[in-house]
Amino acid sequence: MGQLKSIIGIGRAFLPVLYCGYLLYYFIDVGGSVQGIKDVGLGPTVIGLGAVGLLFCLPLIWKIVRTFRGPRAPKSGGRAPTNDDDDDGGAAADAIIARYMARKAIEDALPSAAAPRPAAPSGGPGKRSGVGSPSFGRKG
Repeated sequence: MGQLKSIIGIGRAFLPVLYCGYLLYYFIDVGGSVQGIKDVGLGPTVIGLGAVGLLFCLPLIWKIVRTFRGPRAPKSGGRAPTNDDDDDGGAAADAIIARYMARKAIEDALPSAAAPRPAAPSGGPGKRSGVGSPSFGRKG
């Protein structure tokens, strides 16, 4: 499956290069020669297509090199996973969920020792004296 995926990736990287190459061929054919391209006014277009085509060649070359180089060993000093079962991608998430569930079970088992808070006094700093709890809306 990995080999097919890399071949498809190379094919997808080759499509823009092929398209730019076709457009270059077409515009050169329209002009007939370098002088004809200059006379028709397609010089900047052909130069730009050549530059864009070269830029599209970079990902294609990179994918080809990566395909033939093969898989690399991990940098962390461990062994490379041999199949998908060796990958620890979900282990950290499972540990987080397990810790949360254990903490939740302990909190549910303990009786609530916290007493309800008393109501805030209404005459504190920054509040108008003689007025009840602050509320939204118009005071009448």
